[in-house]
Amino acid sequence: MEKFVPVVVIKELKETDKILTALKNNGINCAEITFRTACAKEAIEYAVKNYPDMSIGAGTVINAKQCEDALSAGAQFIVSPGLSVDVAKICKEKNIPYYPGCVTPTEIMQALELGITTVKFFPANVYGGLAALKALSAPFPQVKFIPTGGVDRSNIDEFLAFDKIEAIGGSFFVKEALEKMEGK
Repeated sequence: MEKFVPVVVIKELKETDKILTALKNNGINCAEITFRTACAKEAIEYAVKNYPDMSIGAGTVINAKQCEDALSAGAQFIVSPGLSVDVAKICKEKNIPYYPGCVTPTEIMQALELGITTVKFFPANVYGGLAALKALSAPFPQVKFIPTGGVDRSNIDEFLAFDKIEAIGGSFFVKEALEKMEGK
Protein backbone atom coordinates (compact mmCIF):
# COMPACT_ATOMS: atom_id res chain seq x y z
CA MET A 1 0.00 0.00 0.00
CA GLU A 2 1.12 3.55 -0.73
CA LYS A 3 1.97 5.80 2.26
CA PHE A 4 -0.62 8.38 1.18
CA VAL A 5 -4.22 7.49 0.36
CA PRO A 6 -6.06 10.51 -1.02
CA VAL A 7 -9.80 10.45 -0.40
CA VAL A 8 -11.18 11.45 -3.81
CA VAL A 9 -14.75 12.60 -4.38
CA ILE A 10 -15.60 12.63 -8.10
CA LYS A 11 -18.81 14.58 -8.68
CA GLU A 12 -18.66 14.38 -12.48
CA LEU A 13 -16.71 11.83 -14.50
CA LYS A 14 -14.86 14.57 -16.38
CA GLU A 15 -13.11 15.59 -13.11
CA THR A 16 -11.29 12.26 -12.93
CA ASP A 17 -8.41 13.18 -15.26
CA LYS A 18 -7.76 16.53 -13.59
CA ILE A 19 -7.69 15.06 -10.08
CA LEU A 20 -5.65 11.94 -10.86
CA THR A 21 -3.17 13.89 -12.99
CA ALA A 22 -2.72 16.41 -10.16
CA LEU A 23 -2.10 13.58 -7.68
CA LYS A 24 0.43 11.90 -9.98
CA ASN A 25 2.20 15.22 -10.57
CA ASN A 26 2.42 15.53 -6.79
CA GLY A 27 4.10 12.10 -6.52
CA ILE A 28 1.00 10.29 -5.25
CA ASN A 29 0.10 7.12 -7.14
CA CYS A 30 -2.98 6.09 -5.21
CA ALA A 31 -6.61 7.20 -5.05
CA GLU A 32 -9.52 6.10 -2.89
CA ILE A 33 -12.51 7.09 -5.03
CA THR A 34 -15.50 7.38 -2.74
CA PHE A 35 -18.96 5.93 -3.24
CA ARG A 36 -20.49 9.26 -2.20
CA THR A 37 -21.54 10.21 -5.72
CA ALA A 38 -23.62 8.70 -8.52
CA CYS A 39 -20.63 8.35 -10.86
CA ALA A 40 -18.30 6.56 -8.42
CA LYS A 41 -18.40 3.20 -10.19
CA GLU A 42 -17.77 4.79 -13.59
CA ALA A 43 -14.95 6.92 -12.16
CA ILE A 44 -13.25 3.83 -10.72
CA GLU A 45 -13.64 1.98 -14.01
CA TYR A 46 -12.20 4.95 -15.92
CA ALA A 47 -9.33 5.42 -13.46
CA VAL A 48 -8.32 1.75 -13.50
CA LYS A 49 -8.32 1.72 -17.32
CA ASN A 50 -6.57 5.07 -17.87
CA TYR A 51 -4.18 5.13 -14.88
CA PRO A 52 -2.83 1.56 -14.76
CA ASP A 53 0.25 2.67 -12.80
CA MET A 54 -1.90 3.99 -9.95
CA SER A 55 -3.45 1.99 -7.14
CA ILE A 56 -7.19 2.72 -7.46
CA GLY A 57 -9.54 1.76 -4.68
CA ALA A 58 -13.08 2.44 -3.59
CA GLY A 59 -13.91 4.35 -0.43
CA THR A 60 -17.01 4.99 1.64
CA VAL A 61 -18.14 1.45 0.77
CA ILE A 62 -20.87 0.70 3.30
CA ASN A 63 -22.59 -2.45 1.99
CA ALA A 64 -22.17 -5.58 -0.11
CA LYS A 65 -23.77 -4.08 -3.25
CA GLN A 66 -21.35 -1.13 -3.30
CA CYS A 67 -18.47 -3.54 -2.73
CA GLU A 68 -19.55 -5.75 -5.64
CA ASP A 69 -19.98 -2.65 -7.86
CA ALA A 70 -16.53 -1.36 -6.89
CA LEU A 71 -14.86 -4.70 -7.52
CA SER A 72 -16.62 -5.16 -10.87
CA ALA A 73 -15.28 -1.69 -11.80
CA GLY A 74 -11.76 -2.91 -11.00
CA ALA A 75 -11.14 -1.43 -7.53
CA GLN A 76 -7.88 -2.79 -6.12
CA PHE A 77 -8.77 -2.14 -2.48
CA ILE A 78 -11.88 -1.27 -0.45
CA VAL A 79 -12.18 1.26 2.38
CA SER A 80 -15.17 1.77 4.67
CA PRO A 81 -15.94 4.37 7.35
CA GLY A 82 -16.95 1.46 9.62
CA LEU A 83 -16.72 -2.33 9.64
CA SER A 84 -19.05 -4.36 7.42
CA VAL A 85 -18.89 -8.12 7.87
CA ASP A 86 -20.51 -8.58 4.43
CA VAL A 87 -17.90 -6.39 2.75
CA ALA A 88 -15.11 -8.16 4.63
CA LYS A 89 -16.35 -11.56 3.44
CA ILE A 90 -16.60 -10.46 -0.21
CA CYS A 91 -13.10 -8.97 -0.12
CA LYS A 92 -11.67 -12.07 1.53
CA GLU A 93 -13.29 -14.32 -1.11
CA LYS A 94 -11.85 -12.17 -3.91
CA ASN A 95 -8.47 -11.63 -2.18
CA ILE A 96 -8.89 -7.82 -2.19
CA PRO A 97 -7.53 -5.72 0.69
CA TYR A 98 -10.28 -4.30 2.92
CA TYR A 99 -9.61 -1.42 5.31
CA PRO A 100 -12.64 -0.96 7.57
CA GLY A 101 -13.04 1.97 9.91
CA CYS A 102 -12.35 0.77 13.46
CA VAL A 103 -11.89 3.06 16.46
CA THR A 104 -12.82 0.93 19.47
CA PRO A 105 -11.20 -2.19 20.91
CA THR A 106 -14.37 -4.15 20.11
CA GLU A 107 -14.29 -3.11 16.44
CA ILE A 108 -10.59 -3.93 16.18
CA MET A 109 -11.23 -7.36 17.74
CA GLN A 110 -14.01 -7.97 15.21
CA ALA A 111 -11.66 -6.99 12.36
CA LEU A 112 -9.01 -9.37 13.70
CA GLU A 113 -11.58 -12.19 13.86
CA LEU A 114 -12.24 -11.53 10.16
CA GLY A 115 -8.50 -11.74 9.39
CA ILE A 116 -8.02 -7.98 8.97
CA THR A 117 -4.88 -6.47 10.52
CA THR A 118 -4.86 -3.01 8.90
CA VAL A 119 -7.77 -0.71 9.73
CA LYS A 120 -8.83 2.82 8.92
CA PHE A 121 -8.96 5.00 12.04
CA PHE A 122 -11.73 7.49 11.24
CA PRO A 123 -12.32 10.24 12.13
CA ALA A 124 -8.89 10.27 13.73
CA ASN A 125 -9.15 13.71 15.29
CA VAL A 126 -12.52 12.98 16.94
CA TYR A 127 -11.39 9.65 18.38
CA GLY A 128 -8.20 10.83 20.05
CA GLY A 129 -5.67 11.08 17.24
CA LEU A 130 -2.16 9.77 17.69
CA ALA A 131 -2.53 9.34 21.47
CA ALA A 132 -5.47 6.98 20.91
CA LEU A 133 -3.57 5.02 18.27
CA LYS A 134 -0.63 4.57 20.63
CA ALA A 135 -2.97 3.40 23.40
CA LEU A 136 -4.77 0.95 21.07
CA SER A 137 -1.45 -0.41 19.81
CA ALA A 138 -0.55 -1.76 23.24
CA PRO A 139 -3.24 -4.49 23.33
CA PHE A 140 -3.20 -4.90 19.52
CA PRO A 141 0.50 -4.95 18.51
CA GLN A 142 -0.32 -6.78 15.26
CA VAL A 143 -2.61 -3.98 14.00
CA LYS A 144 -1.59 -1.21 11.60
CA PHE A 145 -3.65 1.95 11.17
CA ILE A 146 -4.64 4.34 8.38
CA PRO A 147 -5.63 7.51 10.25
CA THR A 148 -8.01 9.67 8.24
CA GLY A 149 -9.88 12.81 9.27
CA GLY A 150 -8.00 15.51 11.12
CA VAL A 151 -4.61 14.53 9.73
CA ASP A 152 -3.01 17.34 7.73
CA ARG A 153 0.34 19.02 7.10
CA SER A 154 0.44 20.32 10.69
CA ASN A 155 0.57 16.82 12.22
CA ILE A 156 1.32 14.35 9.41
CA ASP A 157 4.98 13.90 10.40
CA GLU A 158 4.02 12.90 13.95
CA PHE A 159 1.68 10.23 12.59
CA LEU A 160 4.22 8.97 10.03
CA ALA A 161 6.87 8.65 12.76
CA PHE A 162 4.72 6.08 14.58
CA ASP A 163 5.59 2.56 13.40
CA LYS A 164 1.96 1.35 13.54
CA ILE A 165 0.90 3.74 10.77
CA GLU A 166 0.43 1.89 7.48
CA ALA A 167 -0.63 4.99 5.57
CA ILE A 168 -2.30 8.39 5.94
CA GLY A 169 -5.70 9.00 4.39
CA GLY A 170 -7.28 12.33 3.62
CA SER A 171 -8.94 14.65 1.17
CA PHE A 172 -6.29 17.32 1.84
CA PHE A 173 -3.94 15.50 -0.57
CA VAL A 174 -6.35 16.25 -3.42
CA LYS A 175 -6.76 19.89 -2.41
CA GLU A 176 -2.96 20.38 -2.22
CA ALA A 177 -2.35 18.65 -5.55
CA LEU A 178 -5.00 20.71 -7.34
CA GLU A 179 -3.72 23.97 -5.83
CA LYS A 180 -0.17 23.14 -6.90
CA MET A 181 -1.34 22.29 -10.41
CA GLU A 182 -3.24 25.59 -10.64
CA GLY A 183 -0.20 27.46 -9.36
CA LYS A 184 -1.74 28.72 -6.12
